[in-house]
Amino acid sequence: MRYSQMFLPTGREIPADAEIISHQLMIRAGLIRKLTSGIYSYLPLGYRVIRNVERIIREEMNKAGAQEVHLPMVQPIELWQESGRSEHYGTLLLKFLDRNKHQYCLGPTHEEVITDLVRNDVKTYRQLPLNLYQIQTKFRDELRPRFGLMRCREFGMKDAYSFDVDEAGAEKSYARMFAAYKNIFRRCGLRFRPVEADSGSIGGKYSHEFLVMADAGEDAMVFCDKCDYAANLEKAEVAAPEKKNIVGESFLPLESVHTPDVRTIEEVCSFLQIQPQQIVKTLIFAADGQAIAVLIRGDQEVNEIKVKNYLGVSEIALADDDMIFKATGAPRGFAGAVKIKCRVLADYSVMNMINFVTGANQEDYHLKNVNIGRDCSVESFADLRVVEENDVCPRCGGAIQFARGIEVGHVFKLGTKYSKAMKALYLDRDGREKIMIMGCYGIGIGRTAAASVEQNHDENGIIWPMPLAPYQVIITPVNVNEQSVMAAADNIYQSLSALNIDVILDDRDERAGVKFKDADLIGIPVRITVGQKNLASGNVEIRIRKTAVTSLCALDKVAAEVHQIIKEELDAASGQD
Repeated sequence: MRYSQMFLPTGREIPADAEIISHQLMIRAGLIRKLTSGIYSYLPLGYRVIRNVERIIREEMNKAGAQEVHLPMVQPIELWQESGRSEHYGTLLLKFLDRNKHQYCLGPTHEEVITDLVRNDVKTYRQLPLNLYQIQTKFRDELRPRFGLMRCREFGMKDAYSFDVDEAGAEKSYARMFAAYKNIFRRCGLRFRPVEADSGSIGGKYSHEFLVMADAGEDAMVFCDKCDYAANLEKAEVAAPEKKNIVGESFLPLESVHTPDVRTIEEVCSFLQIQPQQIVKTLIFAADGQAIAVLIRGDQEVNEIKVKNYLGVSEIALADDDMIFKATGAPRGFAGAVKIKCRVLADYSVMNMINFVTGANQEDYHLKNVNIGRDCSVESFADLRVVEENDVCPRCGGAIQFARGIEVGHVFKLGTKYSKAMKALYLDRDGREKIMIMGCYGIGIGRTAAASVEQNHDENGIIWPMPLAPYQVIITPVNVNEQSVMAAADNIYQSLSALNIDVILDDRDERAGVKFKDADLIGIPVRITVGQKNLASGNVEIRIRKTAVTSLCALDKVAAEVHQIIKEELDAASGQD
């Protein structure tokens, strides 16, 4: 491609609404343009990157035995009502009426549609296992779309769905997709980590997120410095402590203390001259409409997702004032486990505490020297808190470390969540009806491209990994008005094109400095500079964008040298599991 013919509107100014580097550089490099909030157009350079991501995904999905389909973006709302997600998905689901007053939605995901497709055409075990995937546009009506392609309302996604006859088959399908995902992100040139994750609104028994390590990542993750344990912050486990043998003689007498207008942990500590570690907080949650008390040490934070999963409820939130008063007989800020009128769970952090302070279930009063077993009872102890940096690995006892990551992929073991609700059944060998076991597997296409920019850039612009680069080589003639320079540049262009190398010839009548800045901004991996001085000795300059290393190469060996550079980088990225 000749630069003079390209639609490539680069810019030097940082867009005012671009908060993170990938958003800034993708705008400045002429890859994307904002149409409206959370909706972007891909310009030619940006779309070439997207197609490269899609190509890698297709190759690995096909290799793993998945088959590509293309499902409608517009979905009848009846399918979502059948699965039970119509209301649960909330305002992210954009619903509308057609001219006949039938209600539809724009697909944020396709579990319902694929389950409907398979249940209508797959009838026996002989047709299973089955893995179908698509690369499709999704729409989620995000409240706060931001960070460019990181959190859009309209976005491209690869989603795949597996159907198996039993749990053993489902495990094999999950393992194949897990391995395929590692190959995909490795081939994209990304530094990533699969982490255990919560399944969220998709549902299912367990899942893994694939996080690209980046400071701009919205997701916090923890990992062990000794073993391969890794999880996002929502899912990260806290190891159960060893239960101590607490002797009753060490219990001090229960004491009620008048604490006027003292509600927060900070206020209680100041008033009673104690540390947060001596307090047990009592938080009241509404779990599917029922009051549940959760006890946790004063310096810790409850992980609501862990509480929700432990209880097996569909919805959980902090209780309102009326529910708190019914459970405790007191206003918010004075709840405690003694004589409380609801179920009580406790985090592991409370298990070995004695003589602690808690609310008295009476306005303006707290209790000192509370002890579980003597003064109150707990239904069970469990891991219900947010992991912290001083925690140890729940697998091996190693040191837990924290990092930020960008979620680019997510694999779910769905089980029968959708197949049971939507009656996706098959006949087994004995002619008995069985429920299909499902898995689903998603990759954000634009997110993957943006995550690559977050990992690969410098002060001058993007540094594309070779597998994702919109073009692999840019040829920069120093002076297009010198006939010998342009003739040599054009010959190199033709030679590289003949080798199926994606190449730009910068034939603009611009100063060399302007061309160099643009080449660095758009991030082309290899730059060949053709100038009269080097040509006099039969050479051109080759510069590697990633390392900034330059070298001279004989004119008649340029094509072979560049071809080898590209091959080595692609080979390095394509190491398979």
